[in-house]
Amino acid sequence: MEDIQQQLAALRQRIARVDRKYANPAPRPPPSTPLRPDGGQFIEELLSGEVVTTSLGQHFETEKLWEPHRRHGSVYIADLAELPADLLHSLSAGAVTSAHPTRWAFLDTETTGLAGGTGTYAFLIGVGSIDSAGFRLRQFFMRDYGEEASLLYSLTEYLAQFDVLITYNGKSYDQPLLETRFRMVRARHPFDRMQHLDLLFGARRLWKLRLESCRLVDLENRILGVERQGDLPGEMIPYVYFDFLRSQKAFQVVPIFHHNALDILSLACLTAIVPFAFRSPEEVDVRHGADLIGLARWLLQAERQDEALRLFRRALQMGLPDDLNFRTMWDVAAIERRAGHDDAALALLTELAAARNPYRVRAFEEIAKHYEHREKNYAMALEMTRNALLFEDTPEIRRREHRLKARLARPRSRLLAL
Repeated sequence: MEDIQQQLAALRQRIARVDRKYANPAPRPPPSTPLRPDGGQFIEELLSGEVVTTSLGQHFETEKLWEPHRRHGSVYIADLAELPADLLHSLSAGAVTSAHPTRWAFLDTETTGLAGGTGTYAFLIGVGSIDSAGFRLRQFFMRDYGEEASLLYSLTEYLAQFDVLITYNGKSYDQPLLETRFRMVRARHPFDRMQHLDLLFGARRLWKLRLESCRLVDLENRILGVERQGDLPGEMIPYVYFDFLRSQKAFQVVPIFHHNALDILSLACLTAIVPFAFRSPEEVDVRHGADLIGLARWLLQAERQDEALRLFRRALQMGLPDDLNFRTMWDVAAIERRAGHDDAALALLTELAAARNPYRVRAFEEIAKHYEHREKNYAMALEMTRNALLFEDTPEIRRREHRLKARLARPRSRLLAL
């Protein structure tokens, strides 16, 4: 009996020692870092940046700086800070009021598709800005779809320091897409308070007559003189990101960060070129007549006819490709006529009538109208009408011929023609 009591006492002591051991358990060791897939690295180990934690989760951010002494093609970074505050006013037709360049945000997105819609995500958003240290780029990246709300929250906070949004095709694509993403996470987007300049429209007006393509990467090469080396084609970016989501191999998406950075830097440097042309069209140093035509047409739409006419004339003097030259001569003749410069219009129409071109018949018709209605020289008007018939026989030209023949058949008309 005593042996049993001794065994029970020993058992109670052992249980007490166990209770004391686990009464205040030692803190758990921090969770070990997940194994890198196939020996790869995480994005924060490949790029200088950090995993940012917000009230809505986490995402990755990185920042890059181009110092003032550096240049991107033909544009020095230091020149960006010297841009005038009213530079964007003319190009935006007054929509963008005066704002210092340090209040401009240059934005571009990399997305999971080009079609847009609720199924398209902006997984990388870059925002460039000008400051005293140079040109700064902040990139917001979601490593998984679940990080979208955190990314957009941080983007809103970052954009609060800017008044003007500058994009390239952003009014049609980037901004509507981001607005959709904000709605999907039930958050208010920051774009209503920002003035928006889409540089694509100005670039097209200026260069579409000379360049086959006005894509940002093409302007970067043709206008800035930058040749990208080893760049990831834009159409491949969604596929690379999808593969990253499956494999979590961060090295795959590093070229996307580089592509986005170059797009935004080129956008900023083109902003130092394009708006100047629209701010002072007649003072701009343009080497190609076709670019002057683009500016002149913009001035014409803005009802600045006299300035447009001067640019058209400069372009004709500089020399143009035949098709553009004939079109411009026709347009200038019409402007000269509306301005009451009949002699100048007649000289251009005569040149068009003398050479084979798409406006030859119409030039003969306009010359005929001039002689019939302005000079009352029906014989010359009839001759010009018959010249038009040699190249194109239409009911309208035939009616003009019959009318002029009838006028000349009248005694008074014959006297006026002498």
